[in-house]
Amino acid sequence: MKRYIFPVALAFGLVVGGAPAQAAEGGGLPHAGTNVQDQASLQRGAKLFFNYCVGCHSLKYMRYERIASDLGLTEQDVMQNLNFTGAKFGETVVSHMPEADATKWFGKAPPDLSLEVRAKGADWVYAYLNSFYLDPNRPVGWNNTVFPNASMPFPLWELQGLQTAVMTEAKPGEDARVEKLVLSQPGKLTPAQFQQASRDLTTFLEYASEPAALQRHHYGVWVLLFLAFLTFLLAMLKKEYWKDVH
Repeated sequence: MKRYIFPVALAFGLVVGGAPAQAAEGGGLPHAGTNVQDQASLQRGAKLFFNYCVGCHSLKYMRYERIASDLGLTEQDVMQNLNFTGAKFGETVVSHMPEADATKWFGKAPPDLSLEVRAKGADWVYAYLNSFYLDPNRPVGWNNTVFPNASMPFPLWELQGLQTAVMTEAKPGEDARVEKLVLSQPGKLTPAQFQQASRDLTTFLEYASEPAALQRHHYGVWVLLFLAFLTFLLAMLKKEYWKDVH
């Protein structure tokens, strides 16, 4: 019996062991604490994305119909509350900002966010959303400690409020750097509420990066049960084959 334990353990590791490896990639970043199985968080994150992000960023691999199905929303919910571009229910999520204008305003067209969390990790995206600060030296008026000199204004500023940077003292041959960020003007949300909001938005983007993760977790339980049953059958078969061997 013991020799059949390894395949089951290996399968279990493949099903549930992938997430910690990705979380560790963001070393030094705050833990996002996302959970794509939390449907309420996904719904709140979708609301934030479509109210604050879709004006510039697309999700070209996601369809409104798929979002409705996965997030437990009706077609009416999606078309009335999440679709602001006039797209059809079965079409992909495409920003209505003209690429030429975006390049003119920001220096380059805002990237599609379909695979953003897959590329950089949930911790990175969560930290990025919490690290904007006012910088009058930047053309867009904002800067970011996680992604310095990003050509992106902060779309969630009215929720978080205005952060300013406390700089270190410049040393010979070195520029001053950001020591910490201070909330100089409160927003509509408390700091704790904004952290939850940015977590919800990150959760939605994590889902968008890999929608199949919802089904994979569901199917994983059945796969493990099947492997356990198969192991039992193989053990009984081995016992039957070897019962007359001394």
